[in-house]
Amino acid sequence: MKEIMTIKEIEARFDSEWVLLKNPVATESLEIKGGEVLCHSQDRDEVYRKARELRPKHSAILCVKQFDEDSIFVL
Repeated sequence: MKEIMTIKEIEARFDSEWVLLKNPVATESLEIKGGEVLCHSQDRDEVYRKARELRPKHSAILCVKQFDEDSIFVL
């Protein structure tokens, strides 16, 4: 799949999936606004394997998931 999409289109189409973008469009604060979708999967490792295989020069990997207000994240 190689399709240029906005972040809203990506969120609508790939809910609960990992998405690999080529040439991501971002704001100055690095907020992703869209890009060329190279692949997507519910399996994070599959997306990372595809990124290593394709080796895009400029890329981003997104986790598209809606979280509850009560969600806690540990970084």
